[in-house]
Amino acid sequence: MRKHLRNLWNDKRGNALILAAAALPLLLGSAGLATDTIQWALWKRQLQRAADSAAIAGVYDRVAHTGGTDNVPTAVDHDLALNQHTNINLMTNYPQLSYPADAGSNKNQVRVVLRVQRSLSFSSMFMAAAPMITATAQAATVGVSGEFCVLSLQNNSKTGIQATGNNSITMDCGMMTNSTATNAAAGQGSANVTATTLAASGGIQQSKTWNINSYQPYSPSLEDPYADLTPSAADGDFDNCVDTTTAYKGKALTVNNGNTGLVINGADAATSGGACFASLSVQSNRALTLKNGVFVVNGGNADIQGNLILDNAVLLLTNKDSSTTASIGKFDNNASGTISATAMTSGKWAGMALYQDRRAVDDAPTGNITASSPNKVNGNSTQKVTGVLYFPSQQLTYNGTGTGTATCTQFVAKRIYWSGNSGLNNFTKNCTLKGITAITAPQKVRLVA
Repeated sequence: MRKHLRNLWNDKRGNALILAAAALPLLLGSAGLATDTIQWALWKRQLQRAADSAAIAGVYDRVAHTGGTDNVPTAVDHDLALNQHTNINLMTNYPQLSYPADAGSNKNQVRVVLRVQRSLSFSSMFMAAAPMITATAQAATVGVSGEFCVLSLQNNSKTGIQATGNNSITMDCGMMTNSTATNAAAGQGSANVTATTLAASGGIQQSKTWNINSYQPYSPSLEDPYADLTPSAADGDFDNCVDTTTAYKGKALTVNNGNTGLVINGADAATSGGACFASLSVQSNRALTLKNGVFVVNGGNADIQGNLILDNAVLLLTNKDSSTTASIGKFDNNASGTISATAMTSGKWAGMALYQDRRAVDDAPTGNITASSPNKVNGNSTQKVTGVLYFPSQQLTYNGTGTGTATCTQFVAKRIYWSGNSGLNNFTKNCTLKGITAITAPQKVRLVA
C-alpha cells in the first residue's frame, strides 16, 4: 500500500487538469468583469451622448425663446426620447436641469444631468445594489464677438486676409475671413495691424506686429451680408444703359483736360437718377463728381488716376447682360488718384459705395493670396470712403504709400490684401446713421462642460 501511495505521489500525470481547475474561478471572474466593463462603458457612452444632445437642444430652445427657460424641459424630454439609446429608464427625478449664469461669451447655458441604474450580469452576484451611471453635459451659445468692418468671403484653404510690407492699419472693429487655411489671416514683414478681433474659419498664426484684443480661430463662417443685393432692370439701375453713342447712356466716359471738374447729378432730368458708362476713366490730376444717384459701369473698367467723388451715390461695376458669363469690370485707383465717397443713406443701395457684381471672375483662383488683384487702391492714393466696398468674387488690394482714411467703411471682398506702406484708419461709431448695416457674427451652440 505504501508503495502504491508513493508511486501515486510521484506520478505527475494530471497536473494540468488540477492547475486548470484551480485557475478556473479566476478566468471566469476576469471574463465576467471584462464583459461588465464593456457593457458599463457602452451605457456610459450612450448616456453621455444623450446628455450632450439634450443640453444642446435646450440651448437651441432658449435661443428660440429669447433666453427663456419655460419650454426647455419639454425640448430636453423630446430630444431624450429620440436620442437616449441605453434602453434603460432614467432614475426618478431625472433629467435634472439647471441654467448656469452667462459667463463671458457663453450665453443661454443649459446643464443636463442624466442617471440610470441597472444590474450587470456578473458583478450583480457580488453587489448589494446595481451600479448607477451618471452623465453631465453643459452647452451654451458661443459667438464670435464684436462687430466686423472687414470680411473676407474666401471659403477654401487660400489665405483670406494678409498684410505685408510696412503698412499701419488701425481699426476699432474686427476682421473676419471664411478661409479654412491653417493660416487664414497672415501678417508678414513689419506690417502693423490693430483691430479688436481677428476671426477665421481656419487657423490663425499669431504675429508680433498684429495688435489684436481677441484671436478667434476656427469660428463659424459668416454669410455674405449683401448676397441678396443684385442690380436689376426692374428697379431702374440700367435705365441709362441704352445708347453707346450718347454721353451718360452707355458711352465710355473719359475725364481729361477738356472736361475736368465734371459733375453728373442723378437728380437732373437729363440723367434720370444716375448714368451708365461703358467704361470710366479719370485721368491724372482730373476730377469727376457723381452725385445723387446710381451710376453703372456696364461691363467695362473704372480706372481712377485722378480724383473721383461719390456724393450720395453708388458706383456699380456690373453688366446689363444677365448672362452668367457677362464681362464684369474692375476698379483700379492708382498712381496719385484719390477717391472720396459718401454712400446713400436710404433705399436699395443704402450704405453701398462701390459694388462689383458677384459674376466677376476670380483673378487668382488657386495658390496663395497674391498682390496682383484687379481691384486696387494703389500708389499714393488717398481713400476717404463712408460706405461699403464690395468685391465678393475678387480680391481687393490696398497697396503703396497711401494715407487712406476710412470712416464708417466696411470692406467685403473675397480676399483682402494690404501691402507696401499703405495706411488705413477705420472707425465704426454711429455708422448705422450712414445707412450701413453692422456685420455681426452668428451665434453657435457648443458644449462648454
